[in-house]
Amino acid sequence: MRTSCLIASLLCLLALPAWASNEAWENVRALLYGDRAMLNGDDLIAIDAPYRTPDDARAELAAQIVAPKGVNVAKVTLVLDENPMPVSAVFELEKPLPSFYFDVTMRVNGPTPMHVIAETTDGRLWVSETFVKTSGLGACSAPPGTDPELAIANLGTMEAELVGRVPALDTRTRLSNLGANRANKMDLNIDHPSHSGMQMDQISLLFIPMRYVETVDIDLDGAGYIEMTGSISLSENPRVGISVPSKAQSVDVTMTDTDGTVSHLHKDLAGF
Repeated sequence: MRTSCLIASLLCLLALPAWASNEAWENVRALLYGDRAMLNGDDLIAIDAPYRTPDDARAELAAQIVAPKGVNVAKVTLVLDENPMPVSAVFELEKPLPSFYFDVTMRVNGPTPMHVIAETTDGRLWVSETFVKTSGLGACSAPPGTDPELAIANLGTMEAELVGRVPALDTRTRLSNLGANRANKMDLNIDHPSHSGMQMDQISLLFIPMRYVETVDIDLDGAGYIEMTGSISLSENPRVGISVPSKAQSVDVTMTDTDGTVSHLHKDLAGF
């Protein structure tokens, strides 16, 4: 089921005066999961985030999830508690996997807890968290870095490439034992201005209407693989990295933004 409508609702509900960090998380958690139990996922989820973002508008955030024995990873959600749109990216695996990795370039609007929630095929929810400090630039309202006409002209252009093996983010037991069968990492670069709705045109001084990457459907070898739901937290011209099976030979990507623009990419993958 698509989650874009839920994320849009969360934007409206959570764009309120700042809560204390724990209150922000409890509100997001309740809206997403109700009273479902949430288990400590520190032994299953490794998060890679900078102690302080060198570029608030393009922070590189990553996580690696290894499911408990006997079940698979079905869905992964990235929450930046204090961002204007806290539910920042959702990865739904059309065919659940024993392990999954992602990294993504994000706007981090200010100091915030970061939560990664993994749902496994037995219905259990696992969560791990860290804290991300920023440089205080207010990334979601920072002016666009690309010429507006050029941004529109290139909007929707995508490029995908295999860049090596998925990095091991943690040295602990299960998370380091992916062994020689560790998946490849594929980077997807998307040309998109990712307007947050909070940015001001530097000439007209009017707010630029919100427009961001809503969904990214990724198929491997002609079969469904992952659907990613985005948000205004995605950086301008976002890069999304995901783990893909080493046997994958081709990728098809369909990107849809909130204005209804749809773009496609097909590429044969040179495996390694």
